[in-house]
Amino acid sequence: MLVLTNISKTFNPGTLNEKVALKNLSLTVKDGDFITIIGSNGAGKSTLFNAIAGSFFTDEGRIVLDDNDITMDSDHKRSRSIGRLFQDPMLGSAPGMTIEENLTLAAGKGGWFSRITKSEREAFKAKLALLEMGLEDRLEQPVGLLSGGQRQALTLLMATYNPPKILLLDEHTAALDPATADKVIELTQKIVEENHLTCLMITHNMQQALNLGNRIIMMDSGRIIFDAEGEEKKSLTTSDLLEKFKENAGKTLDNDRILLEK
Repeated sequence: MLVLTNISKTFNPGTLNEKVALKNLSLTVKDGDFITIIGSNGAGKSTLFNAIAGSFFTDEGRIVLDDNDITMDSDHKRSRSIGRLFQDPMLGSAPGMTIEENLTLAAGKGGWFSRITKSEREAFKAKLALLEMGLEDRLEQPVGLLSGGQRQALTLLMATYNPPKILLLDEHTAALDPATADKVIELTQKIVEENHLTCLMITHNMQQALNLGNRIIMMDSGRIIFDAEGEEKKSLTTSDLLEKFKENAGKTLDNDRILLEK
């Protein structure tokens, strides 16, 4: 279980560029939750993920994972329990290393010049075959030569090779073409379900946010303004979400990408 209690973060405090990114935000994520997150431009969605992952320390509040207070833990320490994918397919893997070397790192076996057994190599091939992208026969290929979709699928596999306690997906299909994005989303759903992962996923696609997971959260101005799960979530439509945003934020949703894909 992940529990965030009254976390706040202000960038450039006391200057003309002061920005309140998170404001007394509290959130409890139960084990097995698959939460989709949508919101306005600059709502604090990625900042929330940065706070959870330890990219910075929050100004106030506590972050507790499985009864362990990780508020002041480094991002390196948190990465043992928290997996993350970004919008950019170039992040999350080492382009100069081969597919096999990247998977060796993800499996905790080392990296360059590391030795793996024949059975471990076969395990890599079996996992890659599940991606249905032909990568199982290209173990010696440098990751930098892969397409964006192939690299993002590989990064997803790497982030979940040793299943994390929390998986953070920060618009991880936003840079992909529609067909490839659909494929990666399908893989995401499969991996999350098969590994019983606890997952938070930021998306700009409202229909996608409604179709995936058991819970949906809406953010604005560093706050959670709407939270629905179970049957309530299932009954929602994209029009409902727009109305909920207007009702709870006191303004019309201003995220052009969301409005274009609703």
